[in-house]
Amino acid sequence: MSGGPILSTEAAIGAHTVGVVVDTPRHAAVDPVLDYLSEQPLAPGTLVRVPLGARDVPGIVWRSAGPSAAVLQTEPTDAPPDAPKRRLKSVAVALTALPPLSAEWCELLAFSAAYYQRSLGELALSVLPPELRKLDDVALARRLKRLAKAEDERPSRANGLADSASAAPELSAEQAGALAQVLAVLDAPGESAPSPMLLHGATGSGKTEVYLRAAAAALERGRQVLVLVPEINLTPQLHARFAARFPGHRLVSQHSALTPAQRLRQWLLAHTGEAELVLGTRLAVFAAMPRLGLIVVDEEHDASFKQQEGARYSARDLAVWRARQLKIPVLLGSATPSLETWAHAEAGRYRRLAMPGRIGGGVLPEVRLIDMGQLPRVPEGEERVLAPMLVAALKDRLGRGEQSLLLLNRRGFAPVLHCTACGWKSGCAHCSAWRVFHKGERTLRCHHCGFTEPVPRACPECGNLDIHGVGRGTEKLQEQLAELLPGARVARIDADSTRVAGSLEEQLGAVHEGEVDVLVGTQMIAKGHDFRRMTLVAAVNPDGALFSSDFRAAERLFALLMQAAGRAGRSAEQSTRSQMWIQTWHPRHPLYQALAAHDFERFAGQQLAERRQTGLPPYVHLALLRAEGKTRAAAVEFLDDARAHLPATLGPVRCYTPVPPTLARVADVERMQMLLESPSRPALQKVLAEWLALLPKLRTRHRALLRWAVDVDPQGI
Repeated sequence: MSGGPILSTEAAIGAHTVGVVVDTPRHAAVDPVLDYLSEQPLAPGTLVRVPLGARDVPGIVWRSAGPSAAVLQTEPTDAPPDAPKRRLKSVAVALTALPPLSAEWCELLAFSAAYYQRSLGELALSVLPPELRKLDDVALARRLKRLAKAEDERPSRANGLADSASAAPELSAEQAGALAQVLAVLDAPGESAPSPMLLHGATGSGKTEVYLRAAAAALERGRQVLVLVPEINLTPQLHARFAARFPGHRLVSQHSALTPAQRLRQWLLAHTGEAELVLGTRLAVFAAMPRLGLIVVDEEHDASFKQQEGARYSARDLAVWRARQLKIPVLLGSATPSLETWAHAEAGRYRRLAMPGRIGGGVLPEVRLIDMGQLPRVPEGEERVLAPMLVAALKDRLGRGEQSLLLLNRRGFAPVLHCTACGWKSGCAHCSAWRVFHKGERTLRCHHCGFTEPVPRACPECGNLDIHGVGRGTEKLQEQLAELLPGARVARIDADSTRVAGSLEEQLGAVHEGEVDVLVGTQMIAKGHDFRRMTLVAAVNPDGALFSSDFRAAERLFALLMQAAGRAGRSAEQSTRSQMWIQTWHPRHPLYQALAAHDFERFAGQQLAERRQTGLPPYVHLALLRAEGKTRAAAVEFLDDARAHLPATLGPVRCYTPVPPTLARVADVERMQMLLESPSRPALQKVLAEWLALLPKLRTRHRALLRWAVDVDPQGI
């Protein structure tokens, strides 16, 4: 069907004209909605394949008109008036066996594309399962029939509700109070959108139980529930809890680790309404759910909810928008809310549900700050692994049969390899970064572009044999702990140790079963996990983030440390001796002082005051124009040209000169960026929409430019 069928004039007269969204980039000289003919009426939201040039491409019917005699069109849409007219082509394939995407879903996509300055078709087609593009109507009908048959074989929903009620533990007073407010919103008439709800609960306060009870209430009312989590490694544990609580209800997951076939099946179950619970990472915010009645965003502060490639959307922010659109409750849960969310709650735009206490009478861990500057010096040539008092605390836990966790947010053996004679360091030939020394593999590997080489026997510059690692990563810390604590079972969980499919679940299972005494890991083990035997958590080297140029670094460090502390003492009987140790050279820093008091409100107040004074989010709104070129000059020239073409009237929008990001070169590509800021979000959006329409034309003047992209509400500058 390449090129697409063209109906005869007789057949075309009276055919239905449909506007179809196709996957074209924003800079293409093609209208985002193209007209086609269809022999049958097609509702908006119908998935189709249509001819575009010499190919058949997937699309979505965006608008539909009745029979019409208009069978000619002009291509492209910006062609001159005297351009020859071409006959409209017809839809090649229409997936009419599948219920159309709802008007609300299409509205969500239209808003997202406009706000994040992306092509409508580019975004819409990227969030649908790729396998959907390969099906025809017959194959799709067969799949839907199999799904329906599987639905008939499941236990009844009534039995599932009975099971869930019997499995639910007794609520604390704080949990019951928070849940009551959620249920009141669920039962309120939907004439206006309810305020988003911030469930601000301490680690171990039982936020997940509130999610489960709220989900049960939504299911009882015949609604679907969407639960978003920041990372894939948190999905299996939460999935298991929801599956155990609702055995009679169809629960599906949506995340990038699924195979294409799995992703299609899960999407179809949600879209047809047969799956009542959808649990997933940021992509799941676009799940097509016809009866959506509740959205939960767990760990809402997490930066992983912001997409960093393509359409750089925030799943948390879109969840709030989608809930407002559907007039349904959205529950944002966190022990350390993002400062944007906290500012909304302080201003009364979000409703705050506070749960400061731990369930079961447990207490938060005692925070101990180790002043590294007060410790005795170690002999020259030796390295202090851990402070003596921390080593003693670890041995005490070993004697009690309890577990400890050491947090070091740097993987590998050493961050860099160094020559003592000439000063050579293991830089990456393709990035402005160091290659990390991985001792187990005997490799130097760049964590940005993947460039890997064997560790040299001698310095590549001078031939000196005395080359050694500088600094410490999780691999080295694991080795050092094994020497410090003979007989202890020391395990490591990071991105390197969990590459093989299923290895993360296996290693977490060993921790839960008590087969590990000391666990070493990065941020991936610091949140969401319920380690019942853990009584000690230590942060080995957290000071680096205190003086970072990233304005969000302190916020992220506080969240990471408080989340890590929350892994200790989750069993009420052990919580009285649970501790969080922090090795620092700056024990009097306000961040650590607030952390020691478990006082998020103090920390947030300090940070928001600084943000207001320095003109940073949430008090201003930002956008970054990023450019990548073969040379830095190519990227700078494009950004300078773009700056010269800004709208004449910027209003309250300010544009800064181009600067390199922290990591200026990746995989031999030079990167530069230009910041726009405004205290008015609508003003910034207006300028971006007008300005970005001009940039594709500038692109043709800059042959050495590789690509450019805009990032609205960037996570860092």
